[in-house]
Amino acid sequence: MISATVICKNEEENIRECLESIRWADEIIVVDSFSKDKTVEIAKEFTDKIYEIKWLGYAKQREFALSKASMEWVFPLDADERCTPELKDEILSEIKSGNNFAGYRIPRKSFFLGKFIKHCGWYPGYQTRLFLKDKTFVADRLVHEGYEIKGEMGFLKNNILHYTVNSISDYMSRVNHYSTLQAVEKAEKKKIKFSDIFFRPAASYIQQFIFKKGFLDGIYGLMVTNFDVITNMLTYMKAWELQHKSNKKG
Repeated sequence: MISATVICKNEEENIRECLESIRWADEIIVVDSFSKDKTVEIAKEFTDKIYEIKWLGYAKQREFALSKASMEWVFPLDADERCTPELKDEILSEIKSGNNFAGYRIPRKSFFLGKFIKHCGWYPGYQTRLFLKDKTFVADRLVHEGYEIKGEMGFLKNNILHYTVNSISDYMSRVNHYSTLQAVEKAEKKKIKFSDIFFRPAASYIQQFIFKKGFLDGIYGLMVTNFDVITNMLTYMKAWELQHKSNKKG
């Protein structure tokens, strides 16, 4: 009844625990982007449905994984996420209940350097992660790509665990990459001004640390906030750079 899907690349440190947490699914589909570590070797211990394709962006990878699912319901996870036993039981119970929901939004507990972040807008951080295959398509965007469901949505109570940040240096690399993708989208939508670069990072700090109560997470909340500010600042500077280069060529 349920296809669990995972898209990944060079995730040997995460993939075993991820796949172990969804071993209960009727099938597991892994879409790998030619990992250079032991990701695929480990994945073979859990499934023979492993596909290796060139990385075409998150949306395309998720779309491909969805196309390979053969079951009625699909439950996607990222390699740094885990399905808890409690969530597994809740999923199976909901599906057996025969309700009319086309999909579910699931709360996600995210961890920064091993610390569960309760504020900063991180929790509950609902994710659309369980849905009927024939009611779902993937929104093709550079950032904030996700699953769009045609039908009524339900909400689950138990959490996905998300071990998103394990080191400052690794996260900084991701921030750099993510801000580049965001900048491309921003540059196409609006003209970036002095005020965007000056005010938006400051506004981001106030929103995350004060209004979203990041201060209650202590030094971890401060670091999460700082990363959000850095991401915001880089996004608008890169977007300005893209527009400036375009104007010079013109």
